[in-house]
Amino acid sequence: MVARAVPVQAGSTSSAMAVPHGPASVSTARRRLRSDLGDRSIPEAVIDDAVLILSELLSNSCRHARPLEHDGGAAGQEAESGTVLVSWQMHGDGLLTLEVTDGGATTRPVPASPSVTAHGGRGLSIVGKLARDWGVRHAPGQVTVWAELPAFGQVAGGGRRRSA
Repeated sequence: MVARAVPVQAGSTSSAMAVPHGPASVSTARRRLRSDLGDRSIPEAVIDDAVLILSELLSNSCRHARPLEHDGGAAGQEAESGTVLVSWQMHGDGLLTLEVTDGGATTRPVPASPSVTAHGGRGLSIVGKLARDWGVRHAPGQVTVWAELPAFGQVAGGGRRRSA
């Protein structure tokens, strides 16, 4: 299976794609996000931060969570079994929201405090530093981890985490 576009509402400034649950999907999603945001004249520094955030969220999903098990992805968008739904939306207030929806895991996504020599465990801490806000939404059979950042102007860190 390859990445495929997922329909979004007409007139929307959103993009969504269902990607196979696996590490190769990270580069596919990064390229599409970079291209899409570049087409919208988003500043390169913001694009770099958005690509890094999406990479961390999708990598964590592929490493720690299950793929979606049934049709009917997030917010009415369809995703095939064995995939992860990746989406981003530009809001009228200038905020860019990035989302990764998967089948969930046995643990909740939380920032870790790895040792200096650890080879991983820093992903959500990086997201928290780059994003204006981030959080987790739960729905039956799926978990969405999202992050938002200003699309224009300097990215304000702070990383307030909210769960729903």
